[in-house]
Amino acid sequence: MPLRLLLADEKGTVFEHPTLLAAVRSGEEVLDAREASGRPLALPEYAKLAFLPGRLPVGIDPGSGEPVLVQEIELAGRKLRPSAVGALLPPGYTRTYLPAEIPPEGAPPLPQWAYTAAAWSPKGPVAFALHTDSRTHWDPARYSTPDLKERVAARRKASPDNRVLKQIETCALLYRCTTSQNTFYERDEAAIPASVACNAFCVGCISEQPEDGPPASHDRQEKAPSAEEMAEVAIHHLERATGRAMVSWGQGCEGEPLTRARAIEQAIRLTREKTSRGSLNINTNASRTAELGRLIDAGLDAVRVSLNSADPELYRAYYNPVGYDFSDVEHSIALAREKGAYLALNLLLFPGVTDREGEAEKLCELVSRYQVDQVQTRSLCIDPRQYLEVAHEVGAGGQAIGVANLLSALREARPGLVIGNFARALDERQNAAGKRPPLAR
Repeated sequence: MPLRLLLADEKGTVFEHPTLLAAVRSGEEVLDAREASGRPLALPEYAKLAFLPGRLPVGIDPGSGEPVLVQEIELAGRKLRPSAVGALLPPGYTRTYLPAEIPPEGAPPLPQWAYTAAAWSPKGPVAFALHTDSRTHWDPARYSTPDLKERVAARRKASPDNRVLKQIETCALLYRCTTSQNTFYERDEAAIPASVACNAFCVGCISEQPEDGPPASHDRQEKAPSAEEMAEVAIHHLERATGRAMVSWGQGCEGEPLTRARAIEQAIRLTREKTSRGSLNINTNASRTAELGRLIDAGLDAVRVSLNSADPELYRAYYNPVGYDFSDVEHSIALAREKGAYLALNLLLFPGVTDREGEAEKLCELVSRYQVDQVQTRSLCIDPRQYLEVAHEVGAGGQAIGVANLLSALREARPGLVIGNFARALDERQNAAGKRPPLAR
């Protein structure tokens, strides 16, 4: 039986359309789900179906094969104006298609989530996605546990004035940020937000949006923490953490950490004076090459560079950089490679744009040229229409080759490339940074 279209009423109750088949979107193109590359997955555990308020669903007429915009439908004896439905995926999955939907004129922007195409199969709901990282240490069942509030309260009581802990308390309890929660669980990768400022105005920024944009998903810190406060959190975590011990500067609830490079450099040195354990990582736009070099010299061993494209035009259209350009990002990538840091790309992936032929070619060239260690696929959290406006006739063009084919091309371009969704710990890495002897205590 073919996949059926899903839609929702005004309360968010999800229904299967009685006759229309499912459609999916790849960039600006609506496709019959039967023509989509790759088979959809049964809705993963911890995934959710979500309705897209103010977005009309598009299905496929089973007779003609033509797309149909559903503006009204009668369900259970009542007429209603339906909303499109998508899936929200747990960590470890990468979407391959977007929900097929059309916004009526004047529709407000959607909340910032990574909306994924979904449909109804004879065995239940399915999502168009790939399982790109099977590691279980980020299993959602390990987060937001009943003892979390107690853990947060105890850690805050021990360091009541620490501004890092004050910020990530909110992130852990309100936003359910897993990296922030790790800080209180004392395991794996922990968050150290450092900056209140940024030198880019990303269209999909989740911590700062213009008045006419969607509500920001996170609130930034009011005042940046000191080097001592950051070091306190880092030392405490690295000395106690189980699993893949790591601390990371550069979180979704802050600006660009390299704008506070001097304070982070001092925090790194203070940390390494006390412990040689674990990894020190930064998530960054890589805009300031000299500052990044100083951090690596101080002891930073892993760099995760966020980008949406290896094409300067599309990069600028999304990031709106201030005081730097894509050439600076490339210089920073080259420097991180030269200095032996573990080099990852945080690829903000958007089906139908990131996997265009030209975009794929440029990404493959970048990954090959700088011998990137890992590509972490990150489904871009944004109203799809916002990003389609950004990317319309911008960047490297060509037909979409499909997300799975993009990932295969990246692996061919860089033998040994790790593709996944989670950071790799020191003992999981293959380059020099993962094999460095421990620093003296």
